[in-house]
Amino acid sequence: MKKSDLAIISIGIVVAFGLCGYLIGQSIENFRNGDRTILVKGFAEREVKADLAVWSISCRAASNDLVEGAKRIEQDQKKIIDFLVAKGIGKEEIISREIRVNDRLANEYGGYDNVNFRYVIVKVLQVRSTNVDRVQEVSRLTDELVRAGVVISQNDYSNNLQYYFTKLNDIKPKMLTEATQNAREAAISFASESGVKLGKLKRASQGLFTIVDRDQSLSGGDSFASGNSDIVKRVRVVISVEYSIK
Repeated sequence: MKKSDLAIISIGIVVAFGLCGYLIGQSIENFRNGDRTILVKGFAEREVKADLAVWSISCRAASNDLVEGAKRIEQDQKKIIDFLVAKGIGKEEIISREIRVNDRLANEYGGYDNVNFRYVIVKVLQVRSTNVDRVQEVSRLTDELVRAGVVISQNDYSNNLQYYFTKLNDIKPKMLTEATQNAREAAISFASESGVKLGKLKRASQGLFTIVDRDQSLSGGDSFASGNSDIVKRVRVVISVEYSIK
């Protein structure tokens, strides 16, 4: 092989290695540039009014005769229903729930010598209504039942009024749009302060929607969180968004 041919081949090899190195360097640089991202969070929040009221009303009777006690409970139940209907609650909104009988002599943890009445009977009625304002108003008038001789069990766990917001799907799209826009504004601000340019949206993940009473702390959780005593609710969603940067 001639020296000139050998020289040409050597120069070709050098050029090839140089070009290969350049291309590899460019690929690494492009990879690094493409891997530069920022992760921001955006949120949306609004106050809404509950659209469903669930009111459990329990009445109690104590007697040594089970049949007599049951009759008294039925009479009290009728008085409660009549009261509710007279105040504007529809009969179809009133549901008869469970009846519970506690035989205190059969209670192994009880003190037999101090039992004045053997049976304690509790009857639960439930009001489920979308007219939340009416239910709230009527719930403040139960002293009329007391004057009528109905014993409302204030200490019973089922005796409460709760409000729920059930139309989350109606406001989800707008709230997600607001949260996304909020995240983009945060990303633009970060990019501007860092001296870089904001690139394309790479990925986004939606957090849970949280619904709590207006004054309850928003600490996350399921869509229908505990604490439903306020007719006004606070709905919040937080999303995570990742952008590329240049």
